[in-house]
Amino acid sequence: MAEQKTRKEMTPEQVQELDDLFAKARAAQKIIETYDQAKVDRLIQAVAWSVANTTTFHRLVEMGIEESGLGDYASRMNKRMKIRGVLRDALRQPSVGVIEEDPERGLVKYGKPAGIIGCIVPTTNPDLTPAGNAIYAIKARDVVIFSPHPRSQKTTFETVRLMREALEAEGAPADILQCITQPSLLVSQALMKRADLIIATGGQALVRQAYSSGKPAYGVGAGNATEFLDETADIKATAMNCMLSKTSDFGSGCSADGNVLVPRSKYDEMLDALAEVGGYRATAEQRSALDTVMWDAEGHRLPDTVAISPQKLAQAAGFEIPAAAKFIFVEGTGIGEEHHFCKEKLTTLMAVHPYDGSFEDGVALALELYEVGGKGHSCGIASNDDEHIDYFGKMMPVSRIMVNQPNSRANAGAFNNGMPMTSSMGCGTWGGNIISENVTLKHYMNTTWVSRKIAVDRPSDAELFGDFYDPAMEPDGEAKPTDAAVTVS
Repeated sequence: MAEQKTRKEMTPEQVQELDDLFAKARAAQKIIETYDQAKVDRLIQAVAWSVANTTTFHRLVEMGIEESGLGDYASRMNKRMKIRGVLRDALRQPSVGVIEEDPERGLVKYGKPAGIIGCIVPTTNPDLTPAGNAIYAIKARDVVIFSPHPRSQKTTFETVRLMREALEAEGAPADILQCITQPSLLVSQALMKRADLIIATGGQALVRQAYSSGKPAYGVGAGNATEFLDETADIKATAMNCMLSKTSDFGSGCSADGNVLVPRSKYDEMLDALAEVGGYRATAEQRSALDTVMWDAEGHRLPDTVAISPQKLAQAAGFEIPAAAKFIFVEGTGIGEEHHFCKEKLTTLMAVHPYDGSFEDGVALALELYEVGGKGHSCGIASNDDEHIDYFGKMMPVSRIMVNQPNSRANAGAFNNGMPMTSSMGCGTWGGNIISENVTLKHYMNTTWVSRKIAVDRPSDAELFGDFYDPAMEPDGEAKPTDAAVTVS
């Protein structure tokens, strides 16, 4: 029994490292919280450039792919643009002193640091996640302790090392950013219990641990991104968007299109269009072989085929595809728990499902699909009918819907849409998260509200209660808007 307990405890070296990291973080926190707006803005520029310049990011991407065995070099290189987007958004917002004023309501808001942030880094983004979190955290005058995934810890450590050098060069404490060097699940759990705030980007088990840590946490929900087409969709443009979304970093992101729902009348045309943009159309036999290597008998996703090239995926299933193929697509066999191909895939495979009947019938099928998985995350609609888009927006239980855009390149922010730039996306109560928006600067800050008295703003009871108001039930007459009546506690 004692031996079993010992295996569930951190090593003395891990305990000591965590103690040292928190001691240094507290010391750095006392310094960064004194910085003015100009200082933190310069620091986030320095930190961002230290990793997002093309030469350095190229090295980090190659390092991350070699270390983890996951990901696609060409599309992962594009993530350096995401760092630029996060920096853009951060630079445009105040975070020190007064951050918002509302004279009409007598309110002034002041930005304050959240404190020590524990950031859990996923193996699929060992460089982007630390950079994005560092920019928002420093802007908010926080300090961060990163917990890397063991499978890509060297890449994360190197990313943090470069950012620490950039801080030192600007005369700031390097310990504003620190990285655990002996990562493990137990260490991550201990970090989350001691941090002031947790940013947990990773699998659902990890997110649940963050929520059960006893500390405030922003987590992400599971994805099952789906592209929905109506009769007005531009088929060729939509096929291109699906390809861009599906192939981004070998489909490793929760936002990569896993399903496409198409009107029956457009189904064959869409299948042909997907083939034209580089998709390989699997046969029924090949689809069955893929099912076997991607899911176990209980329908659980097997890890060996996650985030790999379509050629390797085909080989794992026992067949060959052309070297030029960019992804594999199969025809869906139905929507429901027993139909594996309507679930999240996290690799270079997508399923195409036809729907019969009206547009509304198709949306009903999409709702069934999200009951299987992906509620709260995101989806896309390919349509040129504003009424359809509005109906879709009202009906779908997701936090973000991309219109005529590639999901995985748009929903976390893009330079041609207004979505806030991030590498972490909340999925609301649908996905077991506290927020249904992109995690950005405001989530890294505390806010102090300062309130001044204003003219009394109290509608009459008749206005407030409408048709339900009965003056006969107020024998003493309507309460007058005195100061005593205004204050409600």
